[in-house]
Amino acid sequence: MARTYWKPGTIIYPLPAVMVSCGETPEEYNIITIAWTGTINSDPPMCYISVRPGRHSYEIIKRTGEFVINLTTEKLAKATDWCGCRSGRKFNKWKEMNLTPGEAKYVKAPIIEESPVNIECRVKEIVELGSHHMFISEVLGVSIDDTYINEKDAFSFSKANPLVYSHGHYFGMGKKIGKFGWSVEKKRKRKK
Repeated sequence: MARTYWKPGTIIYPLPAVMVSCGETPEEYNIITIAWTGTINSDPPMCYISVRPGRHSYEIIKRTGEFVINLTTEKLAKATDWCGCRSGRKFNKWKEMNLTPGEAKYVKAPIIEESPVNIECRVKEIVELGSHHMFISEVLGVSIDDTYINEKDAFSFSKANPLVYSHGHYFGMGKKIGKFGWSVEKKRKRKK
């Protein structure tokens, strides 16, 4: 099989396309779109976001030590992209994209009410990596819009239609293929 070799790069895709909200007061509330994000620990629950130091939100998050990761949906695709292309220095992203800042339970940064899942985070460490600095953070709380809870009291991805980012493009998630452990599950015997 032929292979093409590229220079080293970031091609671990897809990634969640999230909107990160930050700020302590309504006057400084801002939103930055991030794809460099993920889970890094289960107990205690921890995650990260990586932000370029030149971004408007960088200084806000560094100073306050708090932010909210707001998961996005296909319905929020335009707002997600717009908030990643425009600077909070020049635009009120909340107003421009008709997004609603809501009160978080554990941090001063607002949640985005239109987001199906809001993950409240407190920065534990900032690692300067090069083009981006990684904010390693503890998850303090998670809120989920009841619209997206299924009959088993679990978050329903199929109802939310989450948005992912892959190599410069946004995509929906597609259909469910399996669940954790399905490949090794013992088959149940049918009763006669």
